[in-house]
This record gives sequence, C-alpha cells and structure tokens, in this order.
Amino acid sequence: MDKLRILIVDDHPILRHGIAELLNREADMEVCAQADGAEQALAMLAATPPAELPGIAVVDIGLELIKTLRQRHPGMQCLVISMHDESVYAERALRAGARGYVMKQEAAKKILSALRQVSTGELYLSERMRSSLLERPDSPLSVLSDRELEVFRLIGKGQKTGDIAKAIRRSVNTVETRRANIKKKLRVRDAAELSRLAFRSFEDEA
Repeated sequence: MDKLRILIVDDHPILRHGIAELLNREADMEVCAQADGAEQALAMLAATPPAELPGIAVVDIGLELIKTLRQRHPGMQCLVISMHDESVYAERALRAGARGYVMKQEAAKKILSALRQVSTGELYLSERMRSSLLERPDSPLSVLSDRELEVFRLIGKGQKTGDIAKAIRRSVNTVETRRANIKKKLRVRDAAELSRLAFRSFEDEA
C-alpha cells in the first residue's frame, strides 16, 4: 500500500515534531519533510523530484503560502492546522486553496480523519464551521484583504509597526498603509480604537 506522503510546515518545533510522531504511527501515512516556515518549505519542495513530492502539506495559517503551493504544486492538497479562530480564517484558507481547516486545540482528535478526507479530494471542516458558513452573515472583518487581516491580527497581539513589518517581511511604510486602510474599512477613529478592536477580535486565540 502506498503511504500518504506529508509535509508539515509550522514554526513551533515541539508541535511540529509531535504531529509528525502521531502521523508516522499510522500504517498509511509518512511525514517525508518538515519546515519551520514558508521559505524553507518552498525551497525544500523546489529541490524535491516530482515523484517524491508530498501529497499533502499540513500548514499553520499562511494564506500566501497556501496560494503559492497551489500555484506551484497543483497536485498537492493543503490542510490547515492553526490556533487562529476558524470563524475568521477558515473561509479565507479555503479560498486560498486549502482543502480543510482544523483548530490546533482539536488537532490530536481530528487530524487523522481530516488528512484521509482531504487526500481523497474532499473538504474537511468542523460541523460548527460548516453550519456557520451556511448560516452566518458576513463577518465585519470580511471587508479586509488577506494581507490587511494579517496586519490586523498582529496589531491585536500587541505588536508595534516595526515588529509587524519584520513579521510579514514588508517595509514599515507598507504596514502603515495597511493600518490606514484597515482603519478606513472598519471605520475606526484612531490607533487606540484600532488596537482595542483588534485585541477583542483575537483575544480567544491560544
């Protein structure tokens, strides 16, 4: 039986190795590569012969990485395992090209079934998220672009403009432009109000 070859991309080594250990216990799965971020993952894949590429990439939230993987390796499926609230990010991850979304708090219980489901081409979402996508009105944050949402999340974590610029590998001016766009779209008056709104939006994250 051919094993499902899996790439894990996550910047937390303990979590990454823990997931790998769990998956490698399964007779039909094999973690063939691990990376601590998008750059390392893409470099590893570029150096991998086509016949040896993973069938699935398990990634922490990284919408640009998901889009790039789908463009460069269209035969590879993406499953997101993230601490970020699925009500905010799951739909965006699917639009970027992911085939499933699992919260890290539930990963140990659901990752195996999620991987098997995604490997067959099906979508995997929690029942709560399936219902939410069908029933809820658009989130107020839906007006933000993916890049603006990432800046907004980092603001919510208390990061300053310089720290955000380093985290997303963009200039301070770019971050300031995105902050201005976010304030305009969310109709907030000043930086203090923006910070409070961002904190409340992401205070449930681990």
